[in-house]
Amino acid sequence: MNTGKKWGYLVAGAVMLLFIGLIYGWSIFRGPLGEVFTDWDKTQLSLPFTISIIFFCVGGFVGGRLTQRLPSRVVVLIAAAFVFIGFFMLSVALNESNPDGSLLALDMLYGVLVGFGVGIAYNSILSSVTPWFPGRMGLASGILLLGFGVGALVFAGVVTQLVASVGIFKTFAILGVAVAVVLAAGSFFIKKPEATPVAAKASSNDKEMGAGNPETIEDHKPKNGAPTPADAASPKTNDYTLGATLKTGAFWLLFLWNIAICAGGLLVIGSAAQISEAFGALGTLGLIVSVFNGLGRPINGALYDRIGRMKAMMFCTEIMMLAGFMLLLAVFTGNAVFVFIGLPLVGISYGGSPALLSASTAGFFGRKYFAMNFAAGTFCLAPAAIIGPIIAAKLQESSGGAYNTTFIMLLVLAVVSLLLNLALTASAKRAKME
Repeated sequence: MNTGKKWGYLVAGAVMLLFIGLIYGWSIFRGPLGEVFTDWDKTQLSLPFTISIIFFCVGGFVGGRLTQRLPSRVVVLIAAAFVFIGFFMLSVALNESNPDGSLLALDMLYGVLVGFGVGIAYNSILSSVTPWFPGRMGLASGILLLGFGVGALVFAGVVTQLVASVGIFKTFAILGVAVAVVLAAGSFFIKKPEATPVAAKASSNDKEMGAGNPETIEDHKPKNGAPTPADAASPKTNDYTLGATLKTGAFWLLFLWNIAICAGGLLVIGSAAQISEAFGALGTLGLIVSVFNGLGRPINGALYDRIGRMKAMMFCTEIMMLAGFMLLLAVFTGNAVFVFIGLPLVGISYGGSPALLSASTAGFFGRKYFAMNFAAGTFCLAPAAIIGPIIAAKLQESSGGAYNTTFIMLLVLAVVSLLLNLALTASAKRAKME
């Protein structure tokens, strides 16, 4: 395996994901749009993002299908077309004299087209690049997802300056061109690895993972996420089709675990700036949470490779639990120091979810049908994106704006995720999946 080539694919994938990570930067666009369309309420301004997350999941599913049938370059180019059309047409369709029509256009173009295109690109890039790192699946996933997680943060200043100089409408057009160009250029630098014999021993820097089909790299399957030598004698294992995957208890327990972790993170992350200000800290601490959200992806991914799936997921849960305790201490003591500890911990835990989902999907169900199985798992984002913010809003409303019940709920979800991890481990062992 050409080491330089595979790291080149990883870098190209991370850069592309960095740009499409702008979809998580809805707050950057919401403010300027609210200033233009003053009749829109908070719910209307939030709806395009919710729709984009739903169609991101749908796009990931479609992307998984396409990745199985078409070259990665072609799939990414299709995604680039959707993202370009969505962003660019916003600059034409939005009209401050027609707020109702503009709201519909925003929901359809940003929510449906951009979300759908980003989902296609997301799945295709991960499905194409991570198989080049069979012994470091977690780390590779984490590095790729680091780009996706911090995209909005990296480009926040650029977008703000563009809005100030050319307005929000033209900014959408510029972003459409920029993202499409990066995806189109990057599409020439990623490809899926071909099935190759693994008769030779793996190098010290790139050992194969676990007990897979000894004939191909793609069919190797980790045991508890821990790497083992490529030439180790092991029984042949099966790759799970999507239908077979959906019939396993392991898939649904992994799915629910990710919902619990993501919903817990969203309880706090969406109000990070307000929480900081409530305890006398700077509202910009919310940006720090985004940084740790990004860092949590390679950290948790690397742990998957080194200590295995169960322990890595337990670490993610324990970090969330510790975050809840730190934030409750801030409530009881009024000391903002605990906020500075708790909020970054929430980011690390929340960021671990996509990296562990990616690596665990390959670990449990094999790599041959990874694109579709991972796409199905990614649907966990939709209920989490609804559950987390709704619970947070209800709890803050019932507590008169206080955050103590929010932090208690964070602990509750951490306990739920712990129990789900234990159930997942038991289910996987019964099915002899790890």
